[in-house]
Amino acid sequence: MARVVTNALLYWAAILALGFVLGAVRLLVLVPHLGVAGAVAAELPAMLGASWLVAGALLRRWPLPSHNAALAMGALAFALLIASEIGLATQLFGASLAGWAQGVASPAGLLGLGGQVLFGAIPGWRWRGGRQP
Repeated sequence: MARVVTNALLYWAAILALGFVLGAVRLLVLVPHLGVAGAVAAELPAMLGASWLVAGALLRRWPLPSHNAALAMGALAFALLIASEIGLATQLFGASLAGWAQGVASPAGLLGLGGQVLFGAIPGWRWRGGRQP
């Protein structure tokens, strides 16, 4: 179980850090030209590609014993990502929980949530039964 938690924490932290960097680029560069939903759609392939690479690297470095363990890694990382997003929205940006949920219900928010769900699923897809992912 410790390896699942370690992998999940590292996976979440790496993608959260990248999200901060790309989020700044999205807001400052892409949104003025593409709109909010277009900017999220442009950012999403980079985030998912990075998630694919990071999950694979972690599973090679610290293999997990079962597909269920890889699914647990992804689920924990997803939960941490959502908790981080809620925490940042409410504590750093002053949004209410209802305001955050309303943002998720927008087209851009739903696109982002879909990407976050895929982020959570990637470790399960990358697990290869002891073989290198």
